[in-house]
Amino acid sequence: MRLPAMNTLMTNENVRLFTHDKILAKTLLKLIPKEVYPNHLTILRVFLTPVILYFLWFEHWSIVVPLFLFTALTDLLDGSLARTRKQITLWGTVADPVADKLFIGSVVILFVAREINPYFAAVIVVVEVAIATTALVRKARHQPFISANWYGKIKMLFQVIGVAALLIARWSGVDMFVPFSIGTLSIAIVFALMSLYTYGL
Repeated sequence: MRLPAMNTLMTNENVRLFTHDKILAKTLLKLIPKEVYPNHLTILRVFLTPVILYFLWFEHWSIVVPLFLFTALTDLLDGSLARTRKQITLWGTVADPVADKLFIGSVVILFVAREINPYFAAVIVVVEVAIATTALVRKARHQPFISANWYGKIKMLFQVIGVAALLIARWSGVDMFVPFSIGTLSIAIVFALMSLYTYGL
């Protein structure tokens, strides 16, 4: 199967901007040079993931926490950058969720499974795999590709908050962040299931 060129633009005339896109366009996105495309941030997230896992394995919390948050920020920025600069590509709509699942899924397997519960982590990963599989099935059946919906965006937000809270708990030694992490990750599972349902499972 021939893959689309990385920077081949899709139809961008009627791109809907969300509230956070407008806020970011007036703040952080101004700091990103025009030469940097949204897909560059997606690729950066992929390359940063094994770096996070390395420092996570050796428990260098002072490096892992800010690096994890920065990597999560690239997920917020690439979508807003694509919409505000009208640089949405087919490659990006496919690669972005893959990068997200690689980023969150690997941290969940290595860290959440150890710190909370392996079964709890397995549920998170299985649902993510189900979402990805459903997208591939739609592609195989030549059905319209569905980009990330609001359920998926909220799910990702709660996943990042939950993992970040758990990382901060280990870094600071403050156990009160652990139940907060479990709660937010549980909410993320609910939104993941809702996202899966909207994909047409």
